Amino acid sequence: MFELKKGIDILGHIGGLKSDEEAERVFRDSMDDASFEKIQKIKIEEARLKIANAIVLGRPDNVFVNTGTPEDKQFIIDLSLKKGEESRLAIKNHTIHYDLAAEQARIIDRTYYITNDDERVSALAQRISREDALQYVKEYMSGIMKGMTMVVGFYARGPIGAEPTIPAIEATTSAYVCHSAELLYRNCFNAFDAEVERVGHFFTNVHSEGPNRPEDLPNARVFMDRAHQTTFSTFCTYAGNTLLLKKGNHRFAVDRATYHRRGKEISEHMFITGVKGPGGRITFFGGAAPSGCGKTTTAMTGDEFISDDLAQIWIAEDGTIRSVNPESGIFGIIKDVNWDDDPEMLKLFRNEKAEIIFSNLLIDENKTPHWEGYGEEPPQKGFSFQGEWEKGKTDKDGTPIPISHPNARFTLKCNVLDNYSDKIEDPTGVITKVFTYSGRDSDTMPPVWVAKSPDHGIVIGASLVSQATATEVGATGVKRQPWANQPFIPGGLGDYMHGQFEFFNSDKVKEEHRPILAGLNYFLTHGARGGKGDKLLGEKKDVHVWMGWLERRVHNDVDAIETPIGLLPKYEDLKKLFKALINKGYDRELYDKQFSLYIDNIIKRIDLQTVAYKKDENVPDKLFEIYDEQRKGLMALREKYGPIVTPAQLEKG
Repeated sequence: MFELKKGIDILGHIGGLKSDEEAERVFRDSMDDASFEKIQKIKIEEARLKIANAIVLGRPDNVFVNTGTPEDKQFIIDLSLKKGEESRLAIKNHTIHYDLAAEQARIIDRTYYITNDDERVSALAQRISREDALQYVKEYMSGIMKGMTMVVGFYARGPIGAEPTIPAIEATTSAYVCHSAELLYRNCFNAFDAEVERVGHFFTNVHSEGPNRPEDLPNARVFMDRAHQTTFSTFCTYAGNTLLLKKGNHRFAVDRATYHRRGKEISEHMFITGVKGPGGRITFFGGAAPSGCGKTTTAMTGDEFISDDLAQIWIAEDGTIRSVNPESGIFGIIKDVNWDDDPEMLKLFRNEKAEIIFSNLLIDENKTPHWEGYGEEPPQKGFSFQGEWEKGKTDKDGTPIPISHPNARFTLKCNVLDNYSDKIEDPTGVITKVFTYSGRDSDTMPPVWVAKSPDHGIVIGASLVSQATATEVGATGVKRQPWANQPFIPGGLGDYMHGQFEFFNSDKVKEEHRPILAGLNYFLTHGARGGKGDKLLGEKKDVHVWMGWLERRVHNDVDAIETPIGLLPKYEDLKKLFKALINKGYDRELYDKQFSLYIDNIIKRIDLQTVAYKKDENVPDKLFEIYDEQRKGLMALREKYGPIVTPAQLEKG
């Protein structure tokens, strides 16, 4: 357990303001009459002091208070265009933003938790002492906003009034960050005080891009002060490092769930989507996947879209598990979004329907955006994330420069989606019956399997691995990705895991509402199943079938094959679903390749996880018991059938 408000509050210590009278003087000196009048409507003294101390720290030329009105939002967009943070594109309300060439993903190597000496921190995270962080912030952030306008916004991370919703402040000199926040979050200026009083706390975020020069990047930092629920970001422009409401505040929400609401709430890196089943019923899913591993694509397969990235999940009074999206927009990877797989997205990108910010892709002379894998003929030249571009251009190592960065993004409001559900704004959330966990696994697990129990399901989440993607600067190789939430778990993984076991086994969940937990993996390759190459064994759209089978499984409409790792679908059920859901044939040979157990690979994965988790503190014994149980079952199958066990053999037992 770590303590809130323990140790020096760095922002308050450097700013030095301790009374509302002092804060008021700072507001009067830094704001015009309109913003001063607006800030007077915020009565929470702690919030006023946080904002005033951020002003003293950064010393901006002026401060604009964003209340979320159309006029305020237009001011922000105009400021972003004036500063050159965004430029208009050919289609109305479409803009382009470019980050520095070397900062187009999360700077995991320069991201730290500010911790007190006695706090446990995830073994997969970086920590910095409170004293060292204080010295850094004092040296590099003092006066960093000179010559700039600080914009202060007030947001709700979830529908206003929802049990897990937490209000937050974003103070930044980047108009692009403010514009993104208006698309991705709910401006709650008018409800901020009431939400703080209801919840009991709020998050604070302070950012400045500084001069925005490549030479400043070695000094770029993202700091998250867990005890004082405050984030600091310097010399950054990429939204994953600057829009601190997102993954910065998600980390604080994970802390809240793990240490202060254990067994009642979890905060996850998950999509939420509703899948239509027989008779028109809708079953809601929560699904975890690391960034860049198909989470948005899977969310979009649903018939009622709620979230593509984050989920706040809790046990309601009626014994159901419910979920809300802390966001109201999408900050999605655009690579491989194309007319065949994502026609609804392409309609938004190519027509005047949605307000969209594109980032780090190619713009041609007609101000039209282009990106990798979009299925259209790219132009011969244009302007890209590396500057002026023409076909055949290479980098300093002679490597061809693609038309867009692998982590190029689009940002839009969810309500423009054809499968948008108005339940996204319902503070009671949606009853969630299926939870999935998936990584970018090319050679080990089948496309879909269901855990035999909640405990086994938690182990599926704990065991995720994924190939590194372009969402993190400097990340390479295959990485452990527990629950796909690992980069955002501040405390010990063992502490987080205890919270998972307590939540999914809670006796407050009524048996008729107890969800199933499952694994998803649509990255299996031909080369891993007896063929050649790294082409996917199946198609992207097959996920409709895997989700459809899980929807029917939770309602006991389909049977399954029991194995040591969980329950597998039967061939006849999948064959019918392939025809019914995506009008596609599905032959037995492909089924056998996808659902045979490659015993040695799975055991190797279990052994890797066992060794790794034994290095962590406070890991529940139940994890190792389940690994041992699965290992023994797999070895028995290997002894009986050999290293590759087919579904037909599994049905024999």
